[in-house]
Amino acid sequence: MGLPQLPALPAPSSWFPGHMMRFTRQLPALLKRTNVVLEIRDARLPLTSINRTLEGALRKWRLERGWDPNNPGRRFFAVEACEHIVVLNKRDIVPEWGLEPFQKAMEKKFPHQRLHFASCQRQKDIRNLSDMLVKIAKDFPHAMELNVLVLGMPNVGKSTLLNALRNMGIKGRTPKAFQTSANPGMTQALSTRLKLSLDPLVYAYDSPGIMLPFLGRGEEGAERGVKLALIAGIKEGLYDMRALAGYLLYRLNILNPNAPAYLPLLPPGSSPTNDLEEFLSLLAQRMAMIKRGGVMDLTRATVYFVRWWRGEVGTMETDQSLPTADTQAWGFDFQWTMSPEDRVRAEQDYGLVVQEKMERCIEDYVMMSEREEVEEGNVSETQIKKKAVKEEKERRKARYLSKR
Repeated sequence: MGLPQLPALPAPSSWFPGHMMRFTRQLPALLKRTNVVLEIRDARLPLTSINRTLEGALRKWRLERGWDPNNPGRRFFAVEACEHIVVLNKRDIVPEWGLEPFQKAMEKKFPHQRLHFASCQRQKDIRNLSDMLVKIAKDFPHAMELNVLVLGMPNVGKSTLLNALRNMGIKGRTPKAFQTSANPGMTQALSTRLKLSLDPLVYAYDSPGIMLPFLGRGEEGAERGVKLALIAGIKEGLYDMRALAGYLLYRLNILNPNAPAYLPLLPPGSSPTNDLEEFLSLLAQRMAMIKRGGVMDLTRATVYFVRWWRGEVGTMETDQSLPTADTQAWGFDFQWTMSPEDRVRAEQDYGLVVQEKMERCIEDYVMMSEREEVEEGNVSETQIKKKAVKEEKERRKARYLSKR
């Protein structure tokens, strides 16, 4: 099987309902009574699930609390806690070998953020995160309480993680604090305060998942939209399931071309394939998805494949073996090529080589984001028109006032 080719992707769909806009406008005021921002991202999409629409407000919040804009590790004054913790949720479905190199690469690029890997299935992860919040609260003993604001894209597991933190921090029987759903958009308003610890007092607010107002233009925007749709971060129905299945097959073949994660779904003895039609036929055969006349039900197989990836049906085992192909990847956001020189160095320290590759991927992501901002590639045509209309109204108002 040759190197898979990126399939044709649909144009990115826009999904930014009113409750997301309202919360985005409320954020600066909410940060004034916030001590810790707990930003949840999906470990499979550690870059794509960065909520870029909120970064400006978070930067201003840090500056108002005394952090040096030129030295992210230096703080001029520290009257109250001000920490930005990034939680990479669902760590159990990405290979362990990439966690440490990724953490080092991110700390190098974003030294002002604390990075924490978590899975709600691992009590140790929840305990460590709870201890981290308690320690921050104890570092400011004169404060009456620590207020934590939970942010993130839709369906990255914010409510589920908060429920786990509550159960860890409050002894005895505790009812489920927040409703959760496999579909995005369950939380549509800022929650009431949820107590996470009694001594010291730690409270948390759950917030609506905030999607990007516009996913971007060209291939980058299209791929970003498909990635987020694959983790159910975008409203169901905005993307064709077959397009999602085609991209998912492509990505899984890059992650492990010799034994991709989907092989156990196919009939015994099946080989990896880049052909979506062939793959869906084999999947339908194995799952006995047959229509009248003995025709394989490829539509059902398509939906099953995507739902399996989301963890809604069946089970998926994470491949922990080190990649051996020339083209390597970790999650859906990191992909690099191993040169002969890289392979020689990797024999001595594979983690260091991976860290360097990840640093380059992160730098490329940051440069792409900055380029999109300059070229307004992250702004839709409708938003550009609204901005132009607003500016024209302001000019007319200024001319009118100047003549009075």
